[in-house]
Amino acid sequence: MPVVNRIADYAEEMKAWRRHLHQIPELALDLPKTAAFVAERLREFGVDELHEGIAQTGMVAIINGQGEGPTIGLRADMDALPIPEETGVEYVSGHPGNMHACGHDGHTAMLLGAAKYLAETRNFRGRAALIFQPAEEAIGGARIMVEEGIMDRFDIGEVYALHNAPGLPEGHFLTTPGALMAAVDTFDIHIQGKGGHGAMPHETRDPVMAACGIAQAIQTIVSRNHHTLEDLVVSVTQIHTGTVDNVIPDTAYINGTVRTFNPEVQKMVMRRMKEIVAGQAASYGVEAELDYEVGYPATYNDAEKTAFAVEVAQEISGAGKVEADGSREMGAEDFAYMLQARPGSYLFLGQGDSAGLHHPKYDFNDGIAPVGASFFARLVERAQPLNA
Repeated sequence: MPVVNRIADYAEEMKAWRRHLHQIPELALDLPKTAAFVAERLREFGVDELHEGIAQTGMVAIINGQGEGPTIGLRADMDALPIPEETGVEYVSGHPGNMHACGHDGHTAMLLGAAKYLAETRNFRGRAALIFQPAEEAIGGARIMVEEGIMDRFDIGEVYALHNAPGLPEGHFLTTPGALMAAVDTFDIHIQGKGGHGAMPHETRDPVMAACGIAQAIQTIVSRNHHTLEDLVVSVTQIHTGTVDNVIPDTAYINGTVRTFNPEVQKMVMRRMKEIVAGQAASYGVEAELDYEVGYPATYNDAEKTAFAVEVAQEISGAGKVEADGSREMGAEDFAYMLQARPGSYLFLGQGDSAGLHHPKYDFNDGIAPVGASFFARLVERAQPLNA
């Protein structure tokens, strides 16, 4: 079975939904226009229950099948990014400074397509719980929805999600059992020195040199403190200090990210970073404060549920277009919290050649929406068949 014929009929509708959402990008938990549009569509489709206001603007729609059975969860993220858009499309963002640079408008359209089909056909037992989530890009809306009890409240037994993938051939799927995406942490280092005239550095305690020393020393955590077979990224991404050429400033600021899979590696990085910051500060005669924030955990796919998801993906796209044991990557995803709460799987869906995610020229490929919607729908029908 390729793309579900009935869902193929929705292709133009899904395109229209997606492009409308693209014009109203909203950030984090504050998605009033997006949530209102999604809720209006779900009511039009005739979902049996619509629970709004979860994690502020998130919602769960329940579609009942025919007869008793379990509940399967399907998730789409809805939030955008604070990036000025440079696509030049006619449906460009109407919220200057914000854009859907990660394809969450497409993810939402795909789940809406699946919702319309499932509400119309109901060719399954039990229930489908459609999770529309805010704040994937920011503060972990998935965590908040889990903490607000959606898994127990709606008796969700397993949960799945898709993410578009630029560079992966259009309509191809990629996933892997076990670790798929990394945990992400953030660090901020505030350096306090003593400024002065650039011609008289001996009278200062230079925070600029301290920042350079700390940034270089941090990189030795990867090269000298961990086993080379353990995936680890430590990246300094910002250094801010000074204002003019002839003044040594009082302060400097360093920011960056850490990506890990192994919690023991994560603990080692935290320990070494504290030691390095303290030691380098002492050597340069400055004061330095490290603020290390633990973020999203690693995304771990359940092996059994991933094997099942792969079967469904092969049914939709063909066996030759599904990579079932792909490479894990150092990006992060808050769907990890839902996978900690329930077994399930996260898959990438190729959208062909395009600008990369989080790029100002990125735009979702509407051609893959029927593929993703068919995948979601068939997950439900295959997981909870009527003839079981």
